[in-house]
Amino acid sequence: MSTSLSTSGRPPIADAGPQALCAREPRVPAERLVAEMVPPPRFDSVRFDTYNPDPTQPSQSEAVTVLSGFAAGLGGAHASGSGKRRWFARKPAAPSGPRGVYLDGGYGVGKTHLLASLWHATPAEPALKAFGTFVELTNLVGALGFQQTVQTLGGHRLLCIDEFELDDPGDTVLVSSLLSRLVERGVALAATSNTLPGKLGEGRFASADFLREIQGLSAHFRPLRIDGQDYRHRGLPDAPAPFSDEQVAKAAYATEGASLDDFPGLLEHLARVHPSRYGALTDGITAVCLTDVGPVPDQSTALRLVVLADRLYDREIPVLASGVPFDRLFSEDMLNGGYRKKYFRAISRLTALARDAKPLVSQ
Repeated sequence: MSTSLSTSGRPPIADAGPQALCAREPRVPAERLVAEMVPPPRFDSVRFDTYNPDPTQPSQSEAVTVLSGFAAGLGGAHASGSGKRRWFARKPAAPSGPRGVYLDGGYGVGKTHLLASLWHATPAEPALKAFGTFVELTNLVGALGFQQTVQTLGGHRLLCIDEFELDDPGDTVLVSSLLSRLVERGVALAATSNTLPGKLGEGRFASADFLREIQGLSAHFRPLRIDGQDYRHRGLPDAPAPFSDEQVAKAAYATEGASLDDFPGLLEHLARVHPSRYGALTDGITAVCLTDVGPVPDQSTALRLVVLADRLYDREIPVLASGVPFDRLFSEDMLNGGYRKKYFRAISRLTALARDAKPLVSQ
């Protein structure tokens, strides 16, 4: 939608203009959290045969083979005796050996593509398969309560957990207990992360209880290493440099469904919205336009920005920005600290979305 602009780069007052994420305060019912536990829109159409293994990285082809066999093995009756939930069925014996696969690898090697392909390939109706990030899983427990989450997911054939990151000992205990209960009920597990199961939490905490819980989690998974370079930057030009405030505002007013926010104000707003609602925060948004992007001031703010970057990337929403480049969002201390994998992932994803946004600016 094209809009005439004043000399300031903004349209006449009569024009409603772009939306502001800072003006949104979404409320998300628990039912939506459950219904949305499917691969995000970006991965709707991915399959094993659309994954392009790097010929120089044999672990990528091996991962496709292993996961295809894993999906085929999930056919037939559920461990409770049927493909449907049986609320009063006799508790099945716990399966022997690992009841899941754990995809370990660096940024952009296609782990989420493979995890979503596993979800699609598993021979069960969508209502018996769940797919979500680690944060979304903990948010579900917060919304439903532990026992109801076990009941809700306990009849599933498969639970896929993307970006398995443990940020504090409380989440470790919570998820460890949840997965143990689900494994007892015959639910197969699959997860991605940038760290091997036995190394989760490295560089963050050192309590004996925390490390013990990590070891318990690792027993549920067969680690599957995937090597390679970030496909988002493989053979692509460098990320576009930030644009001017005027260019960003002009593009926001000329793009139907775009949002326009001041970056410092958006960071403050994210502190008032629970991360489980960041997806809903972007409902109906076609492009995110940000002015005055600068370094993130502290770790809590940075971690909230990581979650927003993940939701924008999942939904393929371009990000147009002025200010500093995205690779200067996080300080050296942050990039060298315990959450460095999250920050590098956010930089990678925001860079990809910045490329997608470049055509929004008139040449």
